[in-house]
Amino acid sequence: MFYFLCKSILHGKNLVTTPQSHKLLSSSQSLILKYISCSSNHQSFTVSFLKNECGLSSESALTASKYVHFETPEKPNAVIAFFNRHGFTKPQLARLVKRRPMVLTTDVEKTLLPKLEFFRSKGISNPDLAQILSSNPTILSSSLENQLILSFDLLSNVLKSNEKIISALKRHPRLLNYNPNDVLLVNINILVDNGVNECHIASTLCSKPSTLTVSPIKFKSVVQEAKEMGFDPCKGMFMVAIYALGSKAKPTLKRKFEAFKKFTWSDEEISEAFRRYPSFIRLSVDNLMVTMEFLVNKMGCSPSFIAKRPRLLLMSMEKKIVPRFLFARDLLSKGVIKNINLHALLETSEHLFIEKFVNCYKPEEASRMLKLYHEKLDLSKNLRMDGYKLQHL
Repeated sequence: MFYFLCKSILHGKNLVTTPQSHKLLSSSQSLILKYISCSSNHQSFTVSFLKNECGLSSESALTASKYVHFETPEKPNAVIAFFNRHGFTKPQLARLVKRRPMVLTTDVEKTLLPKLEFFRSKGISNPDLAQILSSNPTILSSSLENQLILSFDLLSNVLKSNEKIISALKRHPRLLNYNPNDVLLVNINILVDNGVNECHIASTLCSKPSTLTVSPIKFKSVVQEAKEMGFDPCKGMFMVAIYALGSKAKPTLKRKFEAFKKFTWSDEEISEAFRRYPSFIRLSVDNLMVTMEFLVNKMGCSPSFIAKRPRLLLMSMEKKIVPRFLFARDLLSKGVIKNINLHALLETSEHLFIEKFVNCYKPEEASRMLKLYHEKLDLSKNLRMDGYKLQHL
């Protein structure tokens, strides 16, 4: 029942009672307001704790507070102290809490400790464990018996050593999130059934573990596609092709292949480039086109030359292609060299490049050459690699 404040007004001989515009709240409404006030205070406390104790920004703390709620600091303090004892740095703790704020309400003794003890029993050091868990804190909510132990056992059967497992987990921390029997084991069996050597499977699982975490339906299709493109399952390049094909959707791959036709690549040249070095197709269309255009229009490389050397497309424009081109162009304009050997210019290591183009001169001249080369390196760092400024070099 609502209660109203009334005002008595003497109007002639009659007493007129008129209701006020402000209402007195019922007991139920008072409780609601009290609850809202308490909830607001609790959220404010949570946000402050996330900022001050966990190192989150104001925006991240506000977002995280929607997923976690605590009224006192005892439990989250215990969780923070636990991670500090196990070598987590402040940035790692902040990243872990930001990605999974619910961890602050987890039982340390019953949930967190058994999992960390399991990983440490497998030889994972505190720094490595902190890196893995802060990158993928969902591991901490996975079942130890039904998920983590089973996944680790499967990885152990394939990789044969804990060191390789640790290496794989650092590269792809989500590796333990997949049901071993529904994803990893199925994909491994698909490879074995198609004649892939176990050593190539193990090598890929260690160096490019995400290759084997694709859904089995897509994975089977990718394996078949690689075979149709002429890759031999018995050779290591087959797994490189699987990695490249599996990481992109078919429409994306088709769009990339079509882009090369603008540079007169035939279907056969596109296939040849992919067979020689499949990884180049992982780059974005824009990056591929900027590099291709520079190599063809500025450096005079023929498209067929690049098709036989697709690794060129993965080279850094800033650190390698542009500075070496500018350096060689200066040498040509000064008459120091009469022509450019593109293989020597682009396909050599930094050490061999310096030997061929700098140290081949007398000490005083070599010093000037090295200074000139470093100038080109500095210039390249300041260029926008978006095609516009490159056209005006």
